[in-house]
Amino acid sequence: MADVPLLRPTPDRVRETLFNWLQPMINGAHCLDLFAGTGVLGLEALSRGADSVVLVERDMQLAQQLEKNIQWLQADAARLVTTDALQWLQTDHEPFDIVFLDPPFRQDLVFETCKLLIASGAISSGSLVYIESEPSLPLPDELEVIKQGKAGKVQFILARML
Repeated sequence: MADVPLLRPTPDRVRETLFNWLQPMINGAHCLDLFAGTGVLGLEALSRGADSVVLVERDMQLAQQLEKNIQWLQADAARLVTTDALQWLQTDHEPFDIVFLDPPFRQDLVFETCKLLIASGAISSGSLVYIESEPSLPLPDELEVIKQGKAGKVQFILARML
C-alpha cells in the first residue's frame, strides 16, 4: 500500500498484547474500529471470534483497499463505512462490546471521540475501549483503565465503560 500521511499501523507486538488481553472477551463480540486505516484491528478481531465489526474510515484510498481486503478475506461480518469517524458518531448507535480507537496523533481526538462514543450510545456499561495514542492523554471519567502499556512513543490502553 502506498504511503498515507498519518497512517500508523499498530505494531505486531502491541497487537499481540492487545488480543491476549481481549482473548477471554472477543468471542461473539460486536466490534467497532474507528479511524480504521488498514482495518487490521477490526479484521483480526473477526479472525479471533468476534461476531461482527464496523470499520469507519474516511480516507478514500484506504477505504478502497480495505474493501478489497474484506472481499479477499471473505469477511462477511465486516461492514465498511466510508465517512469521518466524528461525524458518524453524531448519530445514535447500538452499543458495541469492543471499540478500537486509534486516531491520528497530535490532533487531540481521543477525549472528544470517547465523549462522542458515550453520547451516541456506541458504548455502554461494560463496553471495552482500546486506545492507541501519545502518552498522557486524558480520558473521560466514565472510562476506567484496566490495562495499559507503552511501545516507543505509543501508549496503549484498554479501558472499560463504567
